[in-house]
Amino acid sequence: MAFGVEELRVLRRALALALRPSPASAEDVQDCLRLAESLDEALREGARLRAFLVADLGRYRAALPGTVAGYLALLEEALGSGYRPEPDDLAALRALRGNPVAAALLDRCQTLAEQDVRARLARRAIRPAAPVVPVSRTRLTALPGGLSGAVGEAADGDPRKRPAEKPAAPKPAPAPAAPKPNRPIPTPGEVFPRRKPTPPSTATPPRELAAG
Repeated sequence: MAFGVEELRVLRRALALALRPSPASAEDVQDCLRLAESLDEALREGARLRAFLVADLGRYRAALPGTVAGYLALLEEALGSGYRPEPDDLAALRALRGNPVAAALLDRCQTLAEQDVRARLARRAIRPAAPVVPVSRTRLTALPGGLSGAVGEAADGDPRKRPAEKPAAPKPAPAPAAPKPNRPIPTPGEVFPRRKPTPPSTATPPRELAAG
């Protein structure tokens, strides 16, 4: 990205205001805003051009080995615009290492790939480690009662931390008494009266046969 004489003057004035804050005139403010808009537009245009370049690079790479010269020229231009080589580029350059230009680009791309790997590892190392649970707490979860026992022990010292006790279940109401009968209960003898035994019949004995 190249700056003209007028743009460099505005950039110098903006840097001076940033290093030594002082009241800026309305003209300086407008110049800084126009410069910022120009930079944003240049960045957007650069991103569009890089996207077209990468698309052309993919088409030339897919048509290898018949497009060696065009592919190597596009790859070198893409690297100059900030493009990072992909695994497909490294594989294509290894296949073309007999070409001096391809061998030089392979060394350059391998160096860039190694730098990217180191940068990713450094970012992972900077990430904060996950909080470690104290050993005492992990042991409490393994004891009978688990976390409930730990909560009970912690709540003994502070009544505000005690878990709320469940209300006692209401006692069941007594069953209603059976109504008293209006008349006395009959005795078994009254329900099942015993029959009086009938006297033996007094039938006349059969007459004795006359002796012949």
